[in-house]
Amino acid sequence: MSYLRSCKSSSSSLFSSHLCGMAQIGTDIQHAALLLRNGDVTGMPTETVYGLAGNALNEDAILKIYTVKNRPKFDPLIAHTNDLSKVRQWVKAFPPKAEQLAAAFWPGPLTMLLEKKSEIPDLLTSGLPRMALRIPNHSLTLDLLSQLDFPLAAPSANPFGFVSPTSAQHVNDQLGDQIPYILDGGECTVGIESTIVGFEGNEVLVYRLGGLSLEEIEAVVGTVKVQLNKSSNPVAPGMLKSHYSPGKPVIIGDIATEILRHAGKKIGVISFRQNFTEAAAIRVLSPAGNLPEAAKNVFKALRDLAKADVDVILTESFPNEGLGRAINDRLQRAAAK
Repeated sequence: MSYLRSCKSSSSSLFSSHLCGMAQIGTDIQHAALLLRNGDVTGMPTETVYGLAGNALNEDAILKIYTVKNRPKFDPLIAHTNDLSKVRQWVKAFPPKAEQLAAAFWPGPLTMLLEKKSEIPDLLTSGLPRMALRIPNHSLTLDLLSQLDFPLAAPSANPFGFVSPTSAQHVNDQLGDQIPYILDGGECTVGIESTIVGFEGNEVLVYRLGGLSLEEIEAVVGTVKVQLNKSSNPVAPGMLKSHYSPGKPVIIGDIATEILRHAGKKIGVISFRQNFTEAAAIRVLSPAGNLPEAAKNVFKALRDLAKADVDVILTESFPNEGLGRAINDRLQRAAAK
Protein backbone atom coordinates (compact mmCIF):
# COMPACT_ATOMS: atom_id res chain seq x y z
CA MET A 1 0.00 0.00 0.00
CA SER A 2 1.19 3.50 -0.73
CA TYR A 3 -0.48 6.59 0.65
CA LEU A 4 -0.02 10.29 0.14
CA ARG A 5 -0.20 12.77 3.00
CA SER A 6 -0.85 16.36 2.09
CA CYS A 7 -1.07 19.62 3.97
CA LYS A 8 -2.30 22.88 2.47
CA SER A 9 -2.48 26.29 4.03
CA SER A 10 -5.24 28.81 3.41
CA SER A 11 -6.11 32.29 4.62
CA SER A 12 -9.85 31.78 4.14
CA SER A 13 -12.01 31.58 7.24
CA LEU A 14 -13.83 28.66 5.63
CA PHE A 15 -10.76 26.47 5.98
CA SER A 16 -9.21 28.00 9.10
CA SER A 17 -10.06 25.06 11.36
CA HIS A 18 -8.61 22.51 8.91
CA LEU A 19 -5.38 24.09 7.76
CA CYS A 20 -3.42 20.85 7.87
CA GLY A 21 -5.27 17.70 6.80
CA MET A 22 -4.00 14.44 8.27
CA ALA A 23 -6.07 11.90 6.35
CA GLN A 24 -4.30 9.36 4.19
CA ILE A 25 -5.28 9.63 0.52
CA GLY A 26 -5.07 6.60 -1.72
CA THR A 27 -6.85 4.04 -3.88
CA ASP A 28 -6.72 1.03 -1.55
CA ILE A 29 -10.26 -0.38 -1.57
CA GLN A 30 -9.37 -3.13 0.90
CA HIS A 31 -8.11 -0.61 3.43
CA ALA A 32 -11.25 1.51 3.06
CA ALA A 33 -13.47 -1.56 3.41
CA LEU A 34 -11.66 -2.64 6.59
CA LEU A 35 -12.15 0.79 8.18
CA LEU A 36 -15.84 0.79 7.24
CA ARG A 37 -16.42 -2.74 8.60
CA ASN A 38 -14.83 -1.58 11.86
CA GLY A 39 -17.35 1.25 12.18
CA ASP A 40 -15.08 4.08 11.04
CA VAL A 41 -15.80 6.70 8.37
CA THR A 42 -13.88 7.48 5.17
CA GLY A 43 -13.96 9.91 2.28
CA MET A 44 -15.54 8.25 -0.77
CA PRO A 45 -15.73 9.37 -4.42
CA THR A 46 -18.87 9.35 -6.52
CA GLU A 47 -19.65 10.89 -9.89
CA THR A 48 -21.60 13.66 -8.14
CA VAL A 49 -19.53 14.83 -5.14
CA TYR A 50 -17.30 13.14 -2.56
CA GLY A 51 -19.16 11.57 0.36
CA LEU A 52 -18.32 10.99 4.02
CA ALA A 53 -19.05 7.27 4.16
CA GLY A 54 -20.00 5.02 7.05
CA ASN A 55 -22.01 1.83 7.65
CA ALA A 56 -25.65 2.82 7.16
CA LEU A 57 -26.81 -0.04 9.41
CA ASN A 58 -24.50 0.90 12.31
CA GLU A 59 -25.82 3.68 14.56
CA ASP A 60 -22.37 4.45 15.95
CA ALA A 61 -21.01 4.96 12.43
CA ILE A 62 -24.00 7.14 11.52
CA LEU A 63 -23.45 9.24 14.65
CA LYS A 64 -19.80 9.61 13.68
CA ILE A 65 -20.87 11.03 10.30
CA TYR A 66 -23.16 13.57 11.97
CA THR A 67 -20.42 14.50 14.44
CA VAL A 68 -17.62 14.91 11.88
CA LYS A 69 -19.84 17.03 9.62
CA ASN A 70 -21.47 18.89 12.51
CA ARG A 71 -24.72 18.04 10.72
CA PRO A 72 -28.09 18.37 12.49
CA LYS A 73 -29.71 15.00 13.11
CA PHE A 74 -33.01 16.15 11.60
CA ASP A 75 -31.33 16.14 8.15
CA PRO A 76 -31.48 12.54 6.82
CA LEU A 77 -28.67 10.74 4.99
CA ILE A 78 -28.48 8.97 1.63
CA ALA A 79 -27.49 5.30 1.59
CA HIS A 80 -25.37 3.96 -1.28
CA THR A 81 -25.03 0.45 -2.62
CA ASN A 82 -23.95 -1.29 -5.82
CA ASP A 83 -26.82 -3.58 -6.77
CA LEU A 84 -30.60 -3.39 -7.08
CA SER A 85 -30.99 -6.74 -5.31
CA LYS A 86 -29.44 -5.17 -2.21
CA VAL A 87 -31.82 -2.22 -2.41
CA ARG A 88 -34.75 -4.65 -2.35
CA GLN A 89 -33.43 -6.16 0.91
CA TRP A 90 -33.81 -2.86 2.75
CA VAL A 91 -37.12 -1.46 1.46
CA LYS A 92 -40.69 -2.67 1.81
CA ALA A 93 -41.73 -2.03 -1.80
CA PHE A 94 -40.28 -0.91 -5.11
CA PRO A 95 -42.96 0.95 -7.11
CA PRO A 96 -43.29 0.35 -10.89
CA LYS A 97 -42.00 3.84 -11.73
CA ALA A 98 -39.04 3.26 -9.43
CA GLU A 99 -38.32 0.13 -11.50
CA GLN A 100 -38.37 2.23 -14.67
CA LEU A 101 -36.07 4.87 -13.23
CA ALA A 102 -33.63 2.30 -11.84
CA ALA A 103 -33.43 0.58 -15.23
CA ALA A 104 -32.76 3.90 -16.96
CA PHE A 105 -30.50 5.74 -14.52
CA TRP A 106 -28.77 3.39 -12.05
CA PRO A 107 -25.86 3.54 -11.61
CA GLY A 108 -26.18 7.30 -11.80
CA PRO A 109 -26.99 10.63 -10.11
CA LEU A 110 -30.50 9.67 -8.98
CA THR A 111 -31.62 9.02 -5.39
CA MET A 112 -34.99 7.41 -4.61
CA LEU A 113 -36.99 7.74 -1.39
CA LEU A 114 -38.49 4.32 -0.56
CA GLU A 115 -40.29 2.97 2.51
CA LYS A 116 -37.67 1.37 4.72
CA LYS A 117 -37.77 -1.94 6.56
CA SER A 118 -37.63 -1.95 10.37
CA GLU A 119 -33.96 -2.95 10.54
CA ILE A 120 -32.90 0.35 8.95
CA PRO A 121 -31.91 2.69 11.81
CA ASP A 122 -34.23 5.65 12.37
CA LEU A 123 -31.08 7.71 12.89
CA LEU A 124 -30.26 7.28 9.19
CA THR A 125 -33.64 8.67 8.11
CA SER A 126 -34.10 11.21 10.94
CA GLY A 127 -37.11 9.20 12.08
CA LEU A 128 -38.84 9.39 8.70
CA PRO A 129 -40.44 6.23 7.25
CA ARG A 130 -38.58 6.42 3.93
CA MET A 131 -34.88 5.94 3.28
CA ALA A 132 -32.91 7.60 0.49
CA LEU A 133 -31.01 5.14 -1.72
CA ARG A 134 -28.90 5.29 -4.83
CA ILE A 135 -26.33 3.34 -6.84
CA PRO A 136 -23.47 5.71 -7.69
CA ASN A 137 -21.76 5.64 -11.09
CA HIS A 138 -18.12 5.44 -10.03
CA SER A 139 -16.08 2.31 -10.72
CA LEU A 140 -13.85 2.56 -7.63
CA THR A 141 -16.80 3.04 -5.29
CA LEU A 142 -18.84 0.31 -6.96
CA ASP A 143 -15.92 -2.06 -6.34
CA LEU A 144 -15.85 -0.98 -2.69
CA LEU A 145 -19.61 -1.40 -2.28
CA SER A 146 -19.54 -4.84 -3.89
CA GLN A 147 -17.30 -6.03 -1.03
CA LEU A 148 -19.66 -4.83 1.72
CA ASP A 149 -22.83 -6.50 2.98
CA PHE A 150 -24.20 -3.16 4.19
CA PRO A 151 -25.03 0.13 2.45
CA LEU A 152 -22.92 3.22 3.02
CA ALA A 153 -24.45 6.40 4.35
CA ALA A 154 -22.53 9.13 2.58
CA PRO A 155 -23.55 12.79 2.74
CA SER A 156 -21.16 15.25 1.13
CA ALA A 157 -17.75 15.17 2.81
CA ASN A 158 -17.62 18.76 4.08
CA PRO A 159 -18.59 20.61 7.25
CA PHE A 160 -22.36 21.04 7.31
CA GLY A 161 -23.61 24.01 5.30
CA PHE A 162 -20.41 24.59 3.32
CA VAL A 163 -19.42 23.88 -0.27
CA SER A 164 -19.51 20.23 -1.36
CA PRO A 165 -16.15 18.64 -2.35
CA THR A 166 -15.40 17.41 -5.85
CA SER A 167 -11.87 16.06 -5.25
CA ALA A 168 -10.04 14.09 -2.57
CA GLN A 169 -7.98 17.18 -1.75
CA HIS A 170 -11.15 19.19 -1.09
CA VAL A 171 -12.14 16.57 1.49
CA ASN A 172 -8.71 16.67 3.07
CA ASP A 173 -8.76 20.48 3.24
CA GLN A 174 -11.95 20.48 5.32
CA LEU A 175 -12.16 17.16 7.18
CA GLY A 176 -8.66 15.72 6.93
CA ASP A 177 -7.90 16.05 10.64
CA GLN A 178 -11.05 14.10 11.59
CA ILE A 179 -11.05 11.06 9.31
CA PRO A 180 -8.40 8.36 8.74
CA TYR A 181 -8.64 7.77 5.00
CA ILE A 182 -9.90 9.28 1.73
CA LEU A 183 -10.43 6.99 -1.24
CA ASP A 184 -9.18 8.98 -4.23
CA GLY A 185 -11.31 8.57 -7.34
CA GLY A 186 -10.17 11.71 -9.14
CA GLU A 187 -12.30 14.73 -9.99
CA CYS A 188 -16.07 14.19 -9.89
CA THR A 189 -17.54 14.01 -13.39
CA VAL A 190 -20.99 15.45 -12.56
CA GLY A 191 -19.99 17.87 -9.80
CA ILE A 192 -23.37 18.46 -8.10
CA GLU A 193 -25.38 16.14 -5.90
CA SER A 194 -27.93 13.61 -7.11
CA THR A 195 -31.52 14.40 -7.98
CA ILE A 196 -33.91 13.03 -5.32
CA VAL A 197 -37.33 11.61 -6.19
CA GLY A 198 -40.14 10.00 -4.21
CA PHE A 199 -43.39 8.27 -5.09
CA GLU A 200 -47.00 8.92 -4.08
CA GLY A 201 -49.40 6.53 -5.76
CA ASN A 202 -48.52 6.65 -9.44
CA GLU A 203 -46.95 10.11 -9.16
CA VAL A 204 -43.22 10.89 -9.12
CA LEU A 205 -42.20 13.83 -6.93
CA VAL A 206 -38.84 15.59 -7.25
CA TYR A 207 -37.60 16.73 -3.82
CA ARG A 208 -34.12 17.92 -4.84
CA LEU A 209 -32.81 19.12 -8.20
CA GLY A 210 -29.47 17.60 -9.07
CA GLY A 211 -27.25 15.86 -11.57
CA LEU A 212 -30.13 14.22 -13.46
CA SER A 213 -32.39 16.71 -15.24
CA LEU A 214 -36.18 16.84 -15.06
CA GLU A 215 -36.29 16.37 -18.82
CA GLU A 216 -34.40 13.09 -18.59
CA ILE A 217 -36.69 11.80 -15.81
CA GLU A 218 -39.88 12.84 -17.60
CA ALA A 219 -38.72 11.10 -20.78
CA VAL A 220 -38.94 7.83 -18.82
CA VAL A 221 -41.92 8.24 -16.44
CA GLY A 222 -43.91 11.17 -17.82
CA THR A 223 -44.69 14.44 -16.04
CA VAL A 224 -43.29 14.82 -12.53
CA LYS A 225 -44.19 17.17 -9.69
CA VAL A 226 -41.42 19.37 -8.29
CA GLN A 227 -41.67 19.80 -4.51
CA LEU A 228 -38.59 21.62 -3.21
CA ASN A 229 -39.11 21.96 0.55
CA LYS A 230 -36.51 24.62 1.44
CA SER A 231 -37.12 24.51 5.17
CA SER A 232 -35.65 23.41 8.48
CA ASN A 233 -37.89 20.34 8.43
CA PRO A 234 -36.69 18.43 5.37
CA VAL A 235 -38.46 15.34 4.05
CA ALA A 236 -35.34 14.32 2.12
CA PRO A 237 -31.59 15.01 2.28
CA GLY A 238 -30.24 18.31 0.96
CA MET A 239 -33.41 20.39 1.27
CA LEU A 240 -32.38 23.06 3.77
CA LYS A 241 -32.76 26.64 2.53
CA SER A 242 -29.26 27.81 3.52
CA HIS A 243 -26.46 25.57 2.31
CA TYR A 244 -23.24 25.51 0.26
CA SER A 245 -21.89 28.65 1.93
CA PRO A 246 -18.43 29.79 0.74
CA GLY A 247 -18.09 31.91 3.88
CA LYS A 248 -18.58 35.16 1.93
CA PRO A 249 -21.71 37.00 0.72
CA VAL A 250 -23.12 35.59 -2.52
CA ILE A 251 -25.35 37.88 -4.59
CA ILE A 252 -27.37 36.69 -7.61
CA GLY A 253 -28.36 39.22 -10.25
CA ASP A 254 -27.18 41.00 -13.37
CA ILE A 255 -23.43 40.82 -12.87
CA ALA A 256 -22.58 44.06 -14.70
CA THR A 257 -25.13 45.99 -12.61
CA GLU A 258 -23.96 44.40 -9.36
CA ILE A 259 -20.32 45.26 -10.14
CA LEU A 260 -21.32 48.93 -10.30
CA ARG A 261 -23.34 48.64 -7.07
CA HIS A 262 -20.35 47.14 -5.26
CA ALA A 263 -17.73 49.61 -6.50
CA GLY A 264 -14.88 49.91 -4.03
CA LYS A 265 -15.09 46.26 -2.98
CA LYS A 266 -12.91 43.37 -4.10
CA ILE A 267 -15.30 41.44 -6.31
CA GLY A 268 -15.35 37.76 -7.22
CA VAL A 269 -17.54 36.64 -10.12
CA ILE A 270 -19.04 33.29 -11.10
CA SER A 271 -20.49 33.55 -14.60
CA PHE A 272 -21.93 31.08 -17.08
CA ARG A 273 -19.89 32.04 -20.16
CA GLN A 274 -18.95 35.75 -20.04
CA ASN A 275 -15.70 37.24 -18.77
CA PHE A 276 -15.75 40.34 -16.54
CA THR A 277 -12.37 42.06 -16.46
CA GLU A 278 -13.48 44.37 -13.63
CA ALA A 279 -13.51 41.45 -11.18
CA ALA A 280 -10.59 40.74 -8.86
CA ALA A 281 -11.22 37.03 -9.43
CA ILE A 282 -13.52 35.32 -11.91
CA ARG A 283 -14.60 31.79 -12.68
CA VAL A 284 -16.36 31.24 -16.01
CA LEU A 285 -18.15 27.89 -15.68
CA SER A 286 -18.52 27.11 -19.39
CA PRO A 287 -17.27 29.48 -22.12
CA ALA A 288 -19.11 27.27 -24.62
CA GLY A 289 -22.41 27.65 -22.74
CA ASN A 290 -22.65 23.95 -21.83
CA LEU A 291 -24.83 23.39 -18.74
CA PRO A 292 -23.37 19.98 -17.72
CA GLU A 293 -19.88 21.52 -17.86
CA ALA A 294 -21.09 24.46 -15.77
CA ALA A 295 -22.66 22.10 -13.21
CA LYS A 296 -19.39 20.17 -12.94
CA ASN A 297 -17.51 23.40 -12.17
CA VAL A 298 -19.89 25.31 -9.88
CA PHE A 299 -18.71 23.94 -6.51
CA LYS A 300 -15.05 24.31 -7.47
CA ALA A 301 -15.75 27.93 -8.42
CA LEU A 302 -17.39 28.62 -5.04
CA ARG A 303 -14.47 26.95 -3.28
CA ASP A 304 -11.87 28.89 -5.30
CA LEU A 305 -13.53 32.24 -4.55
CA ALA A 306 -13.84 31.30 -0.88
CA LYS A 307 -10.03 31.23 -0.82
CA ALA A 308 -9.55 34.27 -3.08
CA ASP A 309 -8.95 37.81 -1.78
CA VAL A 310 -12.49 39.05 -2.49
CA ASP A 311 -15.16 40.67 -0.31
CA VAL A 312 -18.25 39.53 -2.20
CA ILE A 313 -19.15 36.89 -4.80
CA LEU A 314 -21.44 37.97 -7.66
CA THR A 315 -23.19 35.48 -9.87
CA GLU A 316 -26.18 35.23 -12.19
CA SER A 317 -29.24 33.11 -12.88
CA PHE A 318 -28.54 30.28 -15.30
CA PRO A 319 -30.96 29.08 -18.01
CA ASN A 320 -33.87 27.42 -16.22
CA GLU A 321 -33.62 24.17 -18.14
CA GLY A 322 -31.70 20.90 -17.86
CA LEU A 323 -28.96 21.08 -15.23
CA GLY A 324 -29.35 24.87 -15.14
CA ARG A 325 -32.18 24.35 -12.64
CA ALA A 326 -29.86 22.48 -10.28
CA ILE A 327 -27.11 25.13 -10.65
CA ASN A 328 -29.63 27.86 -9.78
CA ASP A 329 -30.81 25.83 -6.79
CA ARG A 330 -27.27 25.50 -5.40
CA LEU A 331 -26.46 29.19 -5.95
CA GLN A 332 -29.73 30.28 -4.31
CA ARG A 333 -28.91 28.19 -1.25
CA ALA A 334 -25.35 29.54 -1.18
CA ALA A 335 -26.80 33.07 -1.25
CA ALA A 336 -29.43 32.44 1.44
CA LYS A 337 -28.92 34.18 4.76
